Amino acid sequence: MCLAIPVQITELMDNDRALASAGGVVREIGTALVDDLQVGDYVILHVGYALSKLDEQEALQTLQTMEQMGALTEVTA
Repeated sequence: MCLAIPVQITELMDNDRALASAGGVVREIGTALVDDLQVGDYVILHVGYALSKLDEQEALQTLQTMEQMGALTEVTA
């Protein structure tokens, strides 16, 4: 089973790359599939690539649910 998770963009880098954070884990991700990203945006992350932007409220609710389930302790983005 594959899982996509919401992450927040913390830094934009060159070559369609960015740093993103979820559950305290910061990881370099690919951003070529999403236009007009800004620091602070939330995106859906799957296998190292941002797939689409996500509304902040929806992202926070999902992250809270994942935290309550204990799923964020194993996030490796």
